[in-house]
Amino acid sequence: MAFLPEEARALPPPPLVNKVSAWLGAAGWAAALLGNGFSQRPVLTAGVHRQVLFATVGWVVGYFLAKRTEYIHAKQDREMFEYIRHHPEDFKTAGKKRIGELLEDFIPNR
Repeated sequence: MAFLPEEARALPPPPLVNKVSAWLGAAGWAAALLGNGFSQRPVLTAGVHRQVLFATVGWVVGYFLAKRTEYIHAKQDREMFEYIRHHPEDFKTAGKKRIGELLEDFIPNR
């Protein structure tokens, strides 16, 4: 499947209720309502089966988009950490500083 490679199966699935699914489900429902309005039918009561279908399709598309987004972010994280592991000289940790070295001296303004 070109949309999601096989290595994405190792990732945990996203939750069924996520932001992307909710937004696209609401967009699908709104599209069905707009279709009713443009064809001069009762907006909320006509074609309830189409409203449910559009909302469900939007929800499923949102779920798979969330899944792909998580895969892309995991791939970028893996590549970044691999680079850091191979080039430790570019990512040296600074020595520990005491809190007194970080803060400026307090001088009251009068």
